[in-house]
Amino acid sequence: MGLSLSGVDKYVGREMYLQGVNLDFAPGSRNVLLGRTLSGKTTLLRIMAGLDRPSSGKVLVDGADVTGLTVRKRSVAMVYQQFVNYPSLTVYDNIASPLKLSGTERGEIDRRVRETAAILNIEEFLDRLPAELSGGQQQRTAIARALVKDAQLLLLDEPLVNLDYKLREKLREELQDIFRQREAIVVYTTTEPAEALMLGGDVVVIDEGRVLQTGPTSQVYHSPGTLRVAEVFSDPPINYLNARVDNAIAALGQDARFNVDGHLKNLGDGDYKFGVRANRIFLSATGDADVGIEARVELCEINGSETFIHVHYKGSRLVIQEDGIHRFKIGSRVQFFVNPNTFFAYNADGKLVASPDPF
Repeated sequence: MGLSLSGVDKYVGREMYLQGVNLDFAPGSRNVLLGRTLSGKTTLLRIMAGLDRPSSGKVLVDGADVTGLTVRKRSVAMVYQQFVNYPSLTVYDNIASPLKLSGTERGEIDRRVRETAAILNIEEFLDRLPAELSGGQQQRTAIARALVKDAQLLLLDEPLVNLDYKLREKLREELQDIFRQREAIVVYTTTEPAEALMLGGDVVVIDEGRVLQTGPTSQVYHSPGTLRVAEVFSDPPINYLNARVDNAIAALGQDARFNVDGHLKNLGDGDYKFGVRANRIFLSATGDADVGIEARVELCEINGSETFIHVHYKGSRLVIQEDGIHRFKIGSRVQFFVNPNTFFAYNADGKLVASPDPF
């Protein structure tokens, strides 16, 4: 089954939820919808599923218009953020419920329920009620109920967001294996760039109801086509340094200059924004090509084994992601180092004109 969205808009009153969405999902593809909270991801999933209708535009399955077709008449399964299970039914009956509704033969139901439960490692909980399960087990039950249908379209709306870190990591790895074994189109939403990269496949970057960029996930990560894509596909959001290029010399303010070469060598004279991810800024030099910059500390966040140092430099607010625990007083001066080979260059229109080699 191939799925396409053509010119899809969604308005509620005068408020725009989606605008001009055109997407194609190939049979058996794995796709990640990456966007911030309230970017339109869930609205898009609901339209794909048939739970909601677009204000304009079409949803096509293998070229046939299914825009007005209800979810019950589509081959679709959906997993939500919350642990949506029937509280009065056992795990077994929760998983079996879509098969019973479709009139599947009892022996086939039993086979498929037990097979799916085994895939998600919940076969020992089949006789329990959802209230007797942990959060992770409840979400596994919800995922099993979606998988057991063997639908052609599998939609997952941030399914791991309410689980603790270790559970998320484990279930994310398991889901990748499950997706590879299925022929369904998988569409998985997330706000986390790292999760999108782990899941692989193709990515759809969406922001404020508009699709910004699509393509293979790693390719989009290494070549974010606009400033907005780079912001969405970086955590923390990508840093920007205002730069001026004259006669092959780039100036980042008065005290930071370097020769423009490597992937930046074709930049003409003019103003640019150089983007650099937080994990590519360091508190000590890593090589001869590094440029040292002094900035003022605005905030210092210690997050486990990492420290996020927020600084201000020449009108730009930057975040430095450094391994280990580092403490700085607010208002103090700190020197950091960047290598121009890690810069993304954007022109005055916010479009990518040079990207570094993947590292």
